[in-house]
Amino acid sequence: MLAFTRRSPMAEMNEVNPWTWQDKLQFSQAIEVRGGSRVLYCAGQTSVDADGTPMHAGNMRGQLEQALTNLETVLAHAGLSLSNVVRLNYYVTDIAAFFEASPAFGERLARGRCKPAGTLLHITSLAFPGLMVEIEATAVE
Repeated sequence: MLAFTRRSPMAEMNEVNPWTWQDKLQFSQAIEVRGGSRVLYCAGQTSVDADGTPMHAGNMRGQLEQALTNLETVLAHAGLSLSNVVRLNYYVTDIAAFFEASPAFGERLARGRCKPAGTLLHITSLAFPGLMVEIEATAVE
């Protein structure tokens, strides 16, 4: 079942969702891309400032919002936006905190017309002490 089609200047992106349960979590089971001519593989984005200093220690919601802001900055510098993102992988040190903070994050993805395929992984730590989440993205045009 194809839920909807997003079009960028170069690519047609179709959600493939045989079920509906994932809709409330703002992700897709798969994204089909046709006619894409450009793929951007983004490094994992965390809650750091422009100098790489970690921010929002112990605050999953603050870290999610900052990581997403950083991702949007990377995308913008490449001439893309959240609507071009087809895959988001989440690496988190606290799954319960992630799910508690995720409604606001999901709303932000929805506003950006972003409902990517993705994976949520629980890990023991990230690169810097205090970081709780890292978001890795793939975008197409």
